[in-house]
Amino acid sequence: MKKSDIMTNTLDSVHKSEGRTPPPTPDEVRDLVEKTPRSGRRVPVALLAFVATLGSLLFGYDTGVISGALPYMLMPDAAGGMHLSSVQEGLVTGLLSLGAMVGAMFGGRLSDRYGRRHNIILLAIIFTFSTLGCVFAPNVGILFLFRFLLGCAVGGASATVPVYLAETAPQHLRGPLVAVDQFLIVTGQLVAYSMNAVLAHYAGGPSAVVEHDPTGKFPHGSTQSWDTLQSIANLTVMSGNGQTWRHMLVLATIPAVLLWIFMHFMPESSRWYAARSRYYEAIGALKRVRKDDDPTVTQEIDGMVDLHRVEAEDEQWSLRTVMRTPWTRRLLIIGSAVGVLDQLTGINTAMYYLPIILTAAGFSSASAITLNVVTGIFSFIGSAFGFLFVGKLMRRHVGMYQTSGVAVCLLSLAGVFFFGINKYAGADGAISGSIPAVLPWAVLIIISVFLFIKQSGTIQWIYVSEIFPAKIRGVAQGFAVGIQWLGNFVIAFTFPILMDHIGGGWTYLILGIINIGSLIFYIKIVPETKTRTLEELEERFRNKYGTGDATAQSVTAGHEK
Repeated sequence: MKKSDIMTNTLDSVHKSEGRTPPPTPDEVRDLVEKTPRSGRRVPVALLAFVATLGSLLFGYDTGVISGALPYMLMPDAAGGMHLSSVQEGLVTGLLSLGAMVGAMFGGRLSDRYGRRHNIILLAIIFTFSTLGCVFAPNVGILFLFRFLLGCAVGGASATVPVYLAETAPQHLRGPLVAVDQFLIVTGQLVAYSMNAVLAHYAGGPSAVVEHDPTGKFPHGSTQSWDTLQSIANLTVMSGNGQTWRHMLVLATIPAVLLWIFMHFMPESSRWYAARSRYYEAIGALKRVRKDDDPTVTQEIDGMVDLHRVEAEDEQWSLRTVMRTPWTRRLLIIGSAVGVLDQLTGINTAMYYLPIILTAAGFSSASAITLNVVTGIFSFIGSAFGFLFVGKLMRRHVGMYQTSGVAVCLLSLAGVFFFGINKYAGADGAISGSIPAVLPWAVLIIISVFLFIKQSGTIQWIYVSEIFPAKIRGVAQGFAVGIQWLGNFVIAFTFPILMDHIGGGWTYLILGIINIGSLIFYIKIVPETKTRTLEELEERFRNKYGTGDATAQSVTAGHEK
C-alpha cells in the first residue's frame, strides 16, 4: 500500500461519515505536515515561475510577432504575401484574441478539473501544433483557423499561469511573482519585435519584383519597395520577399517545446489539491516549493483547510451559481471589467499594429519594423518598473497611475494626428514626403511613453488571480480573462478599419475618453487586494458583499420583500 493511501485511511478512520471525508482538524494538519515528505525534488519558486511563464513568453511572442508580419502579409500572393484587405487584416490579428477568449473560458474549467500543471503541459502541445499550422498555411482561410487555435492556447495560458503562480507563491511573493507573468509577456513581445527586425533587415523590408507597371516608371524585373509600389493601380508583380512572415512565426515553436519538457518536472498547485480534499498531496507539493522545516507550511495548509471547512457543505460552484450569488457576481463583474478596461487602454493597437501606425505617420515599412524594437524596449523597462510598483504600492493606486497616464498619452496622440499628420495625408492615406520629421518622431516618442506607463502599471493579471474565491477561481478567472480577450478582439479587429475610415485622430480620441472613465472606475469601485492572503480576501468579500451561497441570498431577498 502506498504511503498516500495509508495517510488517507488514517483520516478516514478519524472521520467516519457518509459522503466525502471532512477536512482535518488543526492537530491532524500539524501531524500530517510532520509526517508527509516532499512529493519530489525541491523546486525553487524562482525556477518554477520561470518555467511556468514560458507560457507567458509564448503569449507575448505570438501577440507581438504579428506586428512585423503584417507588412509582409499585406503584399500580393505572387510576392509571397496574403494580399489582405483591412477586414482580413483585422481578422488575422483579432482571431487570435477570439480564440484566446474561448481558450481562457475552457482553460479555466480544464484547469479546475485536471490541474494547473496538466493544463500548461497541454497548452504547450497546442502552441506547437497551431504555430506550425500558421507557418505552413497555404491560404488565408487556413491561416484564420490556426490563428484561432493559437489564440486558444494563448487564452488558456492567460487563465492558467497567473493562477498557478498565485496558488504556489508565498504570500509576500505573490504579487511580484504574478508580475513576473506580465514581465515575461512583455519579454516575449520584445523578442518578437527583435526577431522581426533582424529578419526584416536580412530580407530588406517588404519588396517585390515588378512584372508590369502601367505608369512605366519601374521596368520589368526591377525590385522595388512595396511602400512605393502599393499605390500604383493595376500593377502586377512576379515575386517578392513576402514569405518573410512565415519565418517570423515559426520561431515560437522553440519556447513551446521547452515549456512542454520542463513542466513535467514541476509540482501541481497545492491549493488545487486541497480544494479536492487531497491534503497529503497538497502538503507534499507545497513542501517542494518551500524551504525545509518552513513553519509557514502548516499555516498555509491550515488556511486551506479552514477555507475548505467553511465551504464543506457548498456544492461545486458553476458559472451559473456564481452569477446567482450576489457577492460572487459582484466580484466577477469587477474582475471582468478590470480586464476589459485594460484592453481599452489601446495597448493592442501598439502591440499588433505599430509598424502600420508608424507607416501612417510617415516612416517606411522597413524603418517602422525596426523602430518597433525601440517601443518594445520601453515596454520591457516599464514592465521591470512594474515589479517595484507592485511591491511598494497598493493595487488600486497602480491602476489609477496607469489609466491616468495612458489617457494623457492617447489624447496627445489624437492631437498629433488632428493638428499635424492629417495635413500631409493624401486621399489614399499616403503621407506626403514634405511632412516635417518631428511629427512621425513625436508619434514614436508618445507611443514609447504610453507603453512604459501601461506596462509599469499593468495590474489586471494580479487582480484576477487574487479577487476570486478558491471554489470558483478557475471558472471565474476563465470567464473574466475570456471577456478580457473579447475586448482584445474588438480592438484588434476594428482598429485597422477605424484607421481607414475615421483616421488616427478620432480613433485615439475615443480611446482617451474611455480611459478617463477607467480612472473613475478604479477610484470608485475597485477593491484593494494586496494586504491579505487569498483565504482572508475570500472571507472579507463574503462578509462585505453578501452571504455565501445563492440559496441563502434568495431567502434573504424574499424576507426583504
